[in-house]
Amino acid sequence: RQKPRSASCRRWRAVSSSPEPTAPPRTPGRPVRAVVIGGGLTGMLAAQVLSRHADEVTVVERGELPEGPRPRKEIPQARHVHLLYSGGARVIEDLIPGVTEGWLAAGARRIPLTGGLVSYTAQGWLRRWPVEMQFMIACTRDLLDWGVRERVLRRRTVRLLDRHELLALTGTRHGVTGVRAPTPAGAHRTHHPHHVVHASGAGSRIRHRLAEIGVTGIEEEKVDSGLTYASRFYRAPAGAENFPVVNVQSAPRAPVPGQTATIVPVEDRRWQVTLSGTRGGEPTGDPDLFESFARGVRHPVVGQLLARTEPLPGDIAVSRSTVNGRRYFERAPHWPERFVALGDSVATYNPLYAQGMSVAAQGVAAMERELVRAARLDTPGLARRIQRAVAEPADLAWQIATSQDVLYPGTTVESRGGRPRSTALVAAYVDRLTESATGRMSVTQALFDVITLSAPATRWLHPDVVVAALRGPGRRQLEAPPLTAKEWEAVGGNDTNRP
Repeated sequence: RQKPRSASCRRWRAVSSSPEPTAPPRTPGRPVRAVVIGGGLTGMLAAQVLSRHADEVTVVERGELPEGPRPRKEIPQARHVHLLYSGGARVIEDLIPGVTEGWLAAGARRIPLTGGLVSYTAQGWLRRWPVEMQFMIACTRDLLDWGVRERVLRRRTVRLLDRHELLALTGTRHGVTGVRAPTPAGAHRTHHPHHVVHASGAGSRIRHRLAEIGVTGIEEEKVDSGLTYASRFYRAPAGAENFPVVNVQSAPRAPVPGQTATIVPVEDRRWQVTLSGTRGGEPTGDPDLFESFARGVRHPVVGQLLARTEPLPGDIAVSRSTVNGRRYFERAPHWPERFVALGDSVATYNPLYAQGMSVAAQGVAAMERELVRAARLDTPGLARRIQRAVAEPADLAWQIATSQDVLYPGTTVESRGGRPRSTALVAAYVDRLTESATGRMSVTQALFDVITLSAPATRWLHPDVVVAALRGPGRRQLEAPPLTAKEWEAVGGNDTNRP
């Protein structure tokens, strides 16, 4: 499909023209085949890994994948802010060497934490410490996805079947033997791979497909705060190319709906602005109300910055599918051989915490480690071991997200055979850590090590961190957004007339 390429697309091509390394030669005999259901970020990462262990990898995608970093109707949430934390970015770079360079050449930014972040937490403003603790990649979701997809599809062992939808799995609860999908002519074709990865997202009917072959008893939990997102693009002021991410968070313990406002500088000199509100305090798609909502959250800085620039043409994107959901595939009484679920199929999170992509990447990396240990895709018990390994990063992000979301008024919790864990203690300790982080660099370091999924949760339980958290911030809390005079000047103001 020949389509015009954007400027970011051309810049990417300039730094990614070298061919991807080919897979090592295979032992003569029957080719080893793998199928990946879903051509999004998780599916492409899975295809990259499987191409090192299989002779043929087929990616089956129900939608049409665009040429270049363009929107996909199958991912409406892509129009909202997406941040890739360092815990996920490092993993993706390890899986696909050079991908970070491509993102940056196409306009993405590598933003240091906390130097490039102006954040008003529930406990106060975070300080912008002069050392890089962790980082995040800031750009549109379209660019993130395409940067991965473009490199993976250059591998000679990977082929794409887009506009194909999974119809059924074949096999029994003991093992998946095939994947049935339609052909362009309208007939049905069954693939018989040695390994199947399901990565088509939370909206898929994966539990139903598994039940059809006898895999039942899958526990599930949902935590729904009624969150709604509204996003639009603004033209970044001239000279504001290095502007920080600006974020006003909600206060979960306040007896009012949680509302947030966030500015993320992205490619093509734009600001991607996302507002959110839990049940009873949702933003709308009305352009006349967008900036007033931003001024009405806990601090007006985002709304006041937006008043100094102008929105770009286009509708305001509104999304309401923001439920935290966890499927405990690893606990199923029976798990079929040759089948693995990854990414949003396993867990989805309130996008406010920006952990979904990083968790998905770490799940793929966990699969890679198990594949290397097993050496063969048909090793008995391999699928179960992978599914249990995938659960580890998912559980950490689940605890962080749900421990906060359950505090909002009107939040509903649904457990289908699951075993909900107490989150009150976790939430209280996170509150204490965040408060101390407003004035202690060591606690800020520990906080972001875990939030960015760069370190396990046990990092927060190190004696030095616990003692520092108990001692509190130490310094007097900031009373205003820690924007520099140069940053105020870039948006047409100065540090004397700041909001």
